[in-house]
Amino acid sequence: MKIYLALIAILGWFALMAQFYINITSGLAPASEIIVRYFSYFTITTNLLVAIASTTLLINPLWGPGYFFSQQGTLAAITVYILIVGIIYNLILRSLWNPQGLQWVVDELLHSVIPLLFFGFWLIFAPKDDLLWKGIWSWLMYPIAYMLFILIRGSISNFYPYPFINIKVLGLNKVLTNSMGIALAFVLVSFLMVALAQFISQRKVRV
Repeated sequence: MKIYLALIAILGWFALMAQFYINITSGLAPASEIIVRYFSYFTITTNLLVAIASTTLLINPLWGPGYFFSQQGTLAAITVYILIVGIIYNLILRSLWNPQGLQWVVDELLHSVIPLLFFGFWLIFAPKDDLLWKGIWSWLMYPIAYMLFILIRGSISNFYPYPFINIKVLGLNKVLTNSMGIALAFVLVSFLMVALAQFISQRKVRV
């Protein structure tokens, strides 16, 4: 398990630092604005969450942050978040651009490799026997807080990290419709996660 966590942590921190380097050297905006924009992407904040969780679980899973990240609900929620990153990118955003070189490597790590690796970690190593259906509603707090932040900041700065939440282009009604669709995706994936956890737990009991 430690080797698996170390792999996720190393790839995660590399991808995050490389993406930051690409952004900060792009010259597309002042440095302060680029930093804010960097942390305005759900991909970045979620991969950061995965990297922190993997690192703390690797160092000490029984104390402090490691204890928090080792909780069944926490691990399941983070898995849902990073799976949504992969699903939305690969179904909606991948066709919108064609990254090259280092950006391509980083893109694949953040949107495909790390989501699959962390899901694999949850599937193989994470405890699942106490996951309950009612717990999924608390998992929505992070994406809802993120969406509120992006919409509020976008109304001030006119910067929206994703085209499907760009009020300036799409209008409020369309963005709200898109947001509801994304929220539904979070709920659906969360329900599937709990169902899978219960199925696996029941099989272990039978064995």
